[in-house]
Amino acid sequence: MFRKIEPYLFIAPAVAVFLLVFAYPVLRLSILSFQRPSGGKMAFVGIANYRAILNDSVFLQAARNNLALLICVPIMVVIALVLAIFLFERIRGWQLYRTTLFLPYLLPIAVVGLIFSYIFQLSGVLNELLASVGLQALALDWLGSTHLALPTLMFVIVWKEVGFGIVLFLARLMSVEEELFDAAKIDGANWWQLQWYVTVPQLGAVIEFFSIVSVITMLSWVFGYVYVMTGGGPGNSTMVTELYIYLTAFRYNQMNIASAVAVLLLLVTGIFIFLELRLREGSSVVEAAG
Repeated sequence: MFRKIEPYLFIAPAVAVFLLVFAYPVLRLSILSFQRPSGGKMAFVGIANYRAILNDSVFLQAARNNLALLICVPIMVVIALVLAIFLFERIRGWQLYRTTLFLPYLLPIAVVGLIFSYIFQLSGVLNELLASVGLQALALDWLGSTHLALPTLMFVIVWKEVGFGIVLFLARLMSVEEELFDAAKIDGANWWQLQWYVTVPQLGAVIEFFSIVSVITMLSWVFGYVYVMTGGGPGNSTMVTELYIYLTAFRYNQMNIASAVAVLLLLVTGIFIFLELRLREGSSVVEAAG
């Protein structure tokens, strides 16, 4: 009898921690998203909170900005792929370049945000440099313009996050058998054909993984960049759903509305996590069949 329950005893501490740290807060958050304060108590209001946020122009702007940030995903994939290929070909100093390219990913977001805020502000390093070389016309208000603030933020995110993709792709390339590349060269494949027909297919599963992780990052992991660099401005042009949740909950003290947005964000993120797991499972089946 003890042997039957022995495995469950081993996993019981981990399950208890999971329920306490994650499951219970999510349950409370979900319940709160259907409630509102009334007469000193929390009253059930159905989907009224969800209707309220879907009619809120600030939330809709935040959602659009998160979707706009998804443009960073293919950009990061392409940049990471190209740089990983060059590093894999052992160009001179490739180990130093690998460390240099991965270093931004290790830096705290707050540090990166502060540094680039100083660089891109109206009287910052970039504009002073442009003015000093006679390019005053290109000295723009990178973070103070409603048209430039979000693209500037996207540049910083790509600069920091692309290092993760480079290391992933390079690690996968280093595990590929050299015979595949040698056989392609013997068959007369040029450099472009070698990359398209050998390198990219070998990186297929890793590209899918990095893409899904990057999508999740753009939807639910950019709060630090926005909070430090722009605070959601100017004019909500860089407002994102995470910052919307933070401001609604702790500045405007509307925990029920913030909870509803958090539940929606959790559902969307959960969908992409599910897709990532399905892709990995499908890739494993294909490799096993091969």
